[in-house]
Amino acid sequence: MEAVILSAGQGKRLLPHTRTLPKCLLPIGPDGRTVLDLQIETLVAADVRGPITVMVGFGAEHVERHVREALRVACDVRLVFNPLHGHSDNLVTAWFATQQVDGDFVLLNGDTIFEPAVLHRALGVRDASVVAAVNRKDAYDGDDMCIWTEDTRIVGVGKERREREPDGEAIGLYTARGRGVDVLREAFARAVAGPDGLRSWYPPVLGRLTGDDRVAVADISGLWWTEIDVPEDLDKARVEVGSRFANVPGEARRAEPAGS
Repeated sequence: MEAVILSAGQGKRLLPHTRTLPKCLLPIGPDGRTVLDLQIETLVAADVRGPITVMVGFGAEHVERHVREALRVACDVRLVFNPLHGHSDNLVTAWFATQQVDGDFVLLNGDTIFEPAVLHRALGVRDASVVAAVNRKDAYDGDDMCIWTEDTRIVGVGKERREREPDGEAIGLYTARGRGVDVLREAFARAVAGPDGLRSWYPPVLGRLTGDDRVAVADISGLWWTEIDVPEDLDKARVEVGSRFANVPGEARRAEPAGS
């Protein structure tokens, strides 16, 4: 299993924290560990063995130096630069990312942190080639990437409000296995080639898949995860992360390097 992390953006909603550093390098965990550190440590702890590809753009030189000099786990991390990062939204980065993988992979937003059990639950869904980790709650707001389902499969994804109440929120973690790898690659390629390709998010593309290619839901409600969009999220995450990730590096170091 490979992984791709979409970290090409600056994270402008987190300014001034991201004036010089991209969101993925903000210190958040014990001993100054960054968002990217925690994501990589969690992937390794969850037995991701293939290369971990980090899509970079804003502040790419800082990410390269951090991976080279400060990464605390032994794994195969590869950086791929998105030259359109300043002129596009994350659909383009996701499309670039799917060109980098050779097999089954995890697709992860660059601002989503989670416990290993979240990924294990997504991988536990075996009757679909593409799976979205979904959280369910009592009410949803305009920042939530909401999903709508029929017969356990996703038929719509977006932040807009609809007549029908959402069936959950996509947390920014997806898995693609078997046919699903090509399904995502082709779907993103078609969307990027469209009239709004440069200014679109990738999750709504997943809501337009049809038939057997429709995305399945892994309900991760009750498991720990967080998303960092605004300064308040950053403050909240720093409070929560300390105890949860205190022992992850040791677990990750005991795992074999990804790519072995």
